[in-house]
Amino acid sequence: MTLIREIREDDAECFLRLCLRLDQETKFMLYEPGERTTTVELQRDRIQAILADGRSTILVAEEIGELVGYLAIFGGNANKTKHIGHIVIGIIEAYTGSGLGTSLFHAAEKWREESELTKFELTVMVPNERAAALYKKMGFEIEGVKRNSIRMDGMYVDEYYMGKIF
Repeated sequence: MTLIREIREDDAECFLRLCLRLDQETKFMLYEPGERTTTVELQRDRIQAILADGRSTILVAEEIGELVGYLAIFGGNANKTKHIGHIVIGIIEAYTGSGLGTSLFHAAEKWREESELTKFELTVMVPNERAAALYKKMGFEIEGVKRNSIRMDGMYVDEYYMGKIF
């Protein structure tokens, strides 16, 4: 059974390993294989800062001591955007289509209830139809298109801006 919980500082090494694996497994995450230069110490510092922020968190999915997915919420820092949480989600390929994404979003919405966030937003590459379908299922709507947002495989790719208001 997969456990969904808030990240801890001592997850830094496992979380970095998960991110590096996602860089290898999918073209739909931001970093390409070998591009991420984060160290375990830097990852630990970032986790510590996120947890201290109060408007941000990382929820991780753990299966038998291994992290298999995450959903990060980054709250706005400026007064005008403190109500918005930007979402980043990544799930290893073996767990996609298993309902884990839905579970992570439910956990994120429960976490949000204790925050001052009134909107979640995210971007998704237009060709990532599976992710866009999940986001729509979770109540996100396309709010716009960011043209030529990503350069992947020598071509420009558009992204959808998606949001969900609570």
